[in-house]
Amino acid sequence: MTLEPLARPPRLRPGARVAVVAPSGPVPAERMERGLEILRGWDLDPVVAPHALDTHPRLGHLAGTDENRARDLQEAWCDPSVDAVLCARGGYGAHRMVDLLDWPAMRAAGPKVFVGYSDITVLHEAFSLRAGFSTLHGPMIATDVFLKDAATQEALRSTLFEPESVQTLGLDAAAALVPGTARGITYGGCASLLAADAGTPRARASALGGLLVLEDTGEEPYRLDGILTRLLRIGAFDGATGVVCGSWEACGPYEGVRAVLADRLGGLGIPVVEELGFGHGPTALTVPLGVPAVLDAPSGGGRCTLTAQVPALV
Repeated sequence: MTLEPLARPPRLRPGARVAVVAPSGPVPAERMERGLEILRGWDLDPVVAPHALDTHPRLGHLAGTDENRARDLQEAWCDPSVDAVLCARGGYGAHRMVDLLDWPAMRAAGPKVFVGYSDITVLHEAFSLRAGFSTLHGPMIATDVFLKDAATQEALRSTLFEPESVQTLGLDAAAALVPGTARGITYGGCASLLAADAGTPRARASALGGLLVLEDTGEEPYRLDGILTRLLRIGAFDGATGVVCGSWEACGPYEGVRAVLADRLGGLGIPVVEELGFGHGPTALTVPLGVPAVLDAPSGGGRCTLTAQVPALV
């Protein structure tokens, strides 16, 4: 089945109510408050989900119980007064709660802005496959990259309020690993989470017509090799038209990472761009998932870009 454009949510207006949830790891209260202040400075009305500052009573790597994390997300999504749902951080835990969500009810509530990355990849895939909604691979409000980097903040703010102004993405460092031009529907996220999701009952069965968005953190080159090899062996990239790589933060010397990317992705016969500027790195652009886009990877050192053919939000 060929990937098709997904339903895009409405853009935000001044005064919009946004819910902040923690579907994965625990969130430091001080970082949460700093993130909320930035949102208030954008004339948004942020509300913190009831369990967003919880820590699981026995498993300290989780932000509260699976049931409470799922309940926070579902109630925020199904609340008609909430215009957007923003994740506070990633970490680990989305896999544990994704199947506890009432996807028919969330689908019935319609599309809303949903922002996150890293572990949130599991939820991006679920919103795509179970609800048919476009989402935003973007910074989370209690993370260093959002709190400290002005370019990251502005990329998200512009996407939320003025999405036409940021349809073309790409930092100066972006380069062609495999040159060419590709068109397709954006999908993907964190490589290790895509590999972890693969083979589960609701996993993506086809990449046909898709432009793969890919990044990760904390995976040494040999581990990244294993992750990409698993995805290759199960056919996860079959039919993809291009690959857009972001940052590989804390994955070891980039020369080793680049060698793995070139070795594992270079044989796909499709354009591949590196270091476009999203993910766990020092600047994280906001990338819409589920929209038609064009990847330009010119040879000879020309500027590489990913251009959404429609604004991320309507």
